[in-house]
Amino acid sequence: MDEKKQNDQIQLFEDQKIRTAWDAEQEEWYFSVVDVVGVLTDAPDYNTGRKYWNKLKQRLKEEGSELVTNCHQLKMTAADGKKRLTDVADTEQLLRIIQSIPSPKAEPFKLWLAQVGRERIEETIDPEQAIDRALETYLKKGYSEEWVHQRLLAIRIRNELTDEWQKRGVEKGREYAILTDEISRAWSGMTTRQYKRLKGLKKENLRDNMSDLELVLNMLAEASTTSISRTEQPKGLEENKRVARRGGRIAGNARKELEQETGRPVVTAENAQTLQQLVTGVVEDAAKLAEETEELLHKDNKIPDKDRDN
Repeated sequence: MDEKKQNDQIQLFEDQKIRTAWDAEQEEWYFSVVDVVGVLTDAPDYNTGRKYWNKLKQRLKEEGSELVTNCHQLKMTAADGKKRLTDVADTEQLLRIIQSIPSPKAEPFKLWLAQVGRERIEETIDPEQAIDRALETYLKKGYSEEWVHQRLLAIRIRNELTDEWQKRGVEKGREYAILTDEISRAWSGMTTRQYKRLKGLKKENLRDNMSDLELVLNMLAEASTTSISRTEQPKGLEENKRVARRGGRIAGNARKELEQETGRPVVTAENAQTLQQLVTGVVEDAAKLAEETEELLHKDNKIPDKDRDN
C-alpha cells in the first residue's frame, strides 16, 4: 500500500489504543496486529503482545494458513514516536486472526471493527459526522465547550492551509513541518518543538494544550498565511517559507500588542492538564464558598439541622 495514501492514526477499543491506517483509495482500514492481539490477550505491555503474535504466526504457518503470507507491513508510529514497520491486517484478515485467539473480548471486538469501518465511510460521505465525533471526544476529555469549538475551528483553518500548500507544490511531511515551524516561530517566537518543550509535552498534540488565546493567535497566523498564499501563489518550499513568515508575523504583532496592554505573556507553560486543574480549582472554590455561605445563613437564622435541605 502506498504510504502517501494511508493515514496513520489511533483508534480506541475500551480505552486501549489500536494503531490504524486508512487507505482512501481502497476505502480500507488496516490495523496493527500486535495491538489487537495485545488487547484480546490482556497483554501487560507491547513486547508480550508481540511475542504472542509471533507464536501465533508460527502456528498458522505450520497449519498451512495463507493468512500470515497475505498480511502487509506498514510504517506506524511506535511508543517512542518513531515510524517502524508493523504487521497490519485488513478487516477480513483481522477477523480470521481473532478467531484463532481464545478471548472473551472477541465478540465485542468484532462489533467494534464493524463500527469503526462504518463510521469512517460515513465520515467520508458526510464530514460533519467526523466533526460531531471530535466534539464528543474532546468534551469527554474534560475540555470546556467553548474551547472545543475553538479547537474545531482551528482544525478547519489548518486543513485550508495544508490544502493551499498542496496546490503550491509543497510536499507533505517534512516540508509541511518546516513551514509550520516558520509560522510558529514568527508568531510565538518558538519552533513547534520548543513550544512543546515549554509546555512539558512529548507525543501530545500541541494545539490540544493551548489556551483560548494561544489557539486564536495560531489560527490568525495560519489563516493569514493561507490568505497571502492565495493572493501571491508562491511556488515550492522557499517561496512558501517567506509567505509563512509574513503570515506568522501578523499574529506575532497582535500577540506583542496584547502583551503590552495586559502585561501578561500569551504563550505560557500551561498545558491541558494544568488548564483543566485551574478550571477544577475554580469550581471547587465556588462550591466551598457556597457551603460556607450556607453555614453562615444557618447560624444567623438558627435553623435546626433537621430542617435543612438534604
